[in-house]
Amino acid sequence: MYEVELKVRADHETVRAQLDELGAQPEGRIRQDDTYYNAPDRDFAETDEALRIRRVSRPDDDRVVERVTYKGPLLETESKSREEFETGVEDGETMGRILDGLGYDATATVSKKRERFTIEEYTITLDCVEGLGEFVEVETESESADIETAREGARAILDRLGLEPDEQIRTSYLGLLLAEE
Repeated sequence: MYEVELKVRADHETVRAQLDELGAQPEGRIRQDDTYYNAPDRDFAETDEALRIRRVSRPDDDRVVERVTYKGPLLETESKSREEFETGVEDGETMGRILDGLGYDATATVSKKRERFTIEEYTITLDCVEGLGEFVEVETESESADIETAREGARAILDRLGLEPDEQIRTSYLGLLLAEE
């Protein structure tokens, strides 16, 4: 599975108005707390990989869903496209202990509130990231390696939202937070 994503800084109120005009379908609000790990045998910051445990909660629900995700290195310079593997875990705390036992180090936790919408096969996410501010992500998944078509579609949606695709940020939220320290 390939994730194709474009991310820009943007004012959420302006974007919400554009999403409404475009008829985007609201998909709800969630909170995500992502704890990132570094490998004992290589530095993921250098290899451009990511390993995280994600805890997802909803403001209107007491349930919590936890997932573990591996993201491979970026595949191109024009977007944040990469191979991604993800699966649910019953207990994120225990999964963290397993990773610790294998020599993985917890690097940092990124916390964000997300409001999601869909237009066609794209998810538009309004992210409010603790310590960083407001962002908009446009992403889709591709079974094939046809990243260019997916990327151009994401650029077109950013343009329709009145945002500048050329101002995209390829650095992860983790990377942005670590750069702030």
